[in-house]
Amino acid sequence: MGKTIAEKIFSKKSGQDVHAKDLVLADVDFCMGQDGTSSIIIDSFREMGAKKVFNPKKIALVIDHSSPSPNLGVSAIHKKMRDFANEYGITLYDIGCGVCHQLLPEKGHVVPGDLVIGADSHTCSYGAINVFSTGMGSTDVAVGIISGQNWFRVPETVKFIFKNQLKKGVYSKDMALFIARHAGADGLTYMAAEYTGSAIDKLSVEARFTICNMAIEIGAKAGIMEADAKAIKWVQSRTNKKFTPVKADKDAVYADVREYDAAKIVPQVAKPHAVDNVVDAADVKHIEIQQGLIGTCTNGRLEDLEIAVSILKGKKIKKGLRLIIAPASAEVFIQAMKKGLVQTLMESGAAFVTPGCGPCVGTHNGVPSDGERVISTANRNFKGRMGNPNSEIYLASPATVAASMLTGKITDPRKFIK
Repeated sequence: MGKTIAEKIFSKKSGQDVHAKDLVLADVDFCMGQDGTSSIIIDSFREMGAKKVFNPKKIALVIDHSSPSPNLGVSAIHKKMRDFANEYGITLYDIGCGVCHQLLPEKGHVVPGDLVIGADSHTCSYGAINVFSTGMGSTDVAVGIISGQNWFRVPETVKFIFKNQLKKGVYSKDMALFIARHAGADGLTYMAAEYTGSAIDKLSVEARFTICNMAIEIGAKAGIMEADAKAIKWVQSRTNKKFTPVKADKDAVYADVREYDAAKIVPQVAKPHAVDNVVDAADVKHIEIQQGLIGTCTNGRLEDLEIAVSILKGKKIKKGLRLIIAPASAEVFIQAMKKGLVQTLMESGAAFVTPGCGPCVGTHNGVPSDGERVISTANRNFKGRMGNPNSEIYLASPATVAASMLTGKITDPRKFIK
């Protein structure tokens, strides 16, 4: 009987012939914590009586959620992380470096075929480069940091096939929201989502990260893709590590196989207060907005900023609106400056914040006022997500956000696409 990508990775990492639903003890290739979760990781590490980490080169702590620190309490956590990383020789990405989910693949820490755990639910992002990566609780990640292993139940897999390709003005974020719309917020609880098809093949690696990033929004333990030549080239440009990509067998057994025509997808928008509350952008064109956000681990990459520039160049955002841009990493920010994207966006009226999670998490930057509506490229629109339960968040692609900032209402971006 053939195996899925998930089954193959867990078989290799556990040293056993395993299948979906098996319980395994597996070796992990990398562990990550961010400033919203690392304090508990460190406390758990010490409570377990640990004296060393399994491999300091395979662990990273990232200060990205509240970066720079907005208050004394967070400053104490940041110091705690810096001291712990210093004590054990662990990689630390400090304020301004960027979002954890951008940094781990960007800096070459994770490669195809890896098994990665992170104390953040969107750790599933790395599946775009053929990594089985999953979010775990802080105590579980502490166990991984100590032992280099953890217990897993091998997930069943649902295969999503997207044939043809996306039309102009429609992007991978629209595809991710389309998936949430059809699968539901808990449609794949503790399953793996395997994405394939000609539409996936056509996407850039940056665009693929957007889709895998949002696998958790349908309840999935992981989102994963095969590593084609495009993905392999992307990884090899960032690391000298040797790796072996993993492909699903032709006779692999799936819990379900779902096929869609990507050419029929139109710009999508998730309405408050659930990620699967998705409609066509045209259906909410009457909704007025006051703030826009382009960035986060979902859509803060260079390609996303280029998409925004393609719509905003030479134009001004509507008077009275605010557009906040949070680059996913310092590298993205620097590249955007070199290409003139930052100047173009600022001339349109946008404001940049420190590379990192920015307004998405709601701890400091860009908290909306009561009754305000935000259109955002983030991955969640739960009540209070951006720091105010009396505001509303709509999720969309960078193109839809940019177009909406010109009109003051949620706008199908295709009217601005040449």
